[in-house]
Amino acid sequence: MSSANSAKLRMAVLASGEGQTLQALLDASESGALHGEVVLLLSNNADSGAMLRAQQQGIATLHLSSKTHPDADALDAAVTEALLQAQPDVVVMTGYMKRLGLRALDAFKDRIINTHPSLLPKFGGQGMYDRHVHSAVLAAGERETGATVHFVEGDYDSGRHIAHVNVPVLSDDSVDSLAQRVKTAERLLLVHVLQQRALLGHFIRT
Repeated sequence: MSSANSAKLRMAVLASGEGQTLQALLDASESGALHGEVVLLLSNNADSGAMLRAQQQGIATLHLSSKTHPDADALDAAVTEALLQAQPDVVVMTGYMKRLGLRALDAFKDRIINTHPSLLPKFGGQGMYDRHVHSAVLAAGERETGATVHFVEGDYDSGRHIAHVNVPVLSDDSVDSLAQRVKTAERLLLVHVLQQRALLGHFIRT
């Protein structure tokens, strides 16, 4: 069945920041590069740029955090219920600065994916995100870095890998210049991974 005739891949996006990766998914969906639709934007930051971007596009948004649910178990239950109600085919974590609880992980096993701006397992784990990753890559003298799309399975950046993309580290790279190239490659990789699943008509484990 062609993507033109199949149902769109339903994506729930979890984000904490400005939502640039969310925007990449929206742009790809609009252009036809991705046969999908974002059905929910969930954020632990009520003032995030991602929330604003989603609201401007008429996408359902929800703020759930330790402010709305101080008890961690109650927060996990609320996140899980919100995702179940949205009925996504896949949950996409894009700079979501909160570890998911066991309920959510169990309810969406093998359907939660995350992007990380390095070639995991290198430069992954707690505290390794955004500029911290690129700074560590440069400090280590790496000649190559990249991005990884992986399943979310509990510990930070520990899930099974789905795909990688390599990005060279240039001799004159700064944290900012390296970050920009990796982000561009990371978003393209994520769209590619999601489109492959959309063409199959459902999200499957590789």
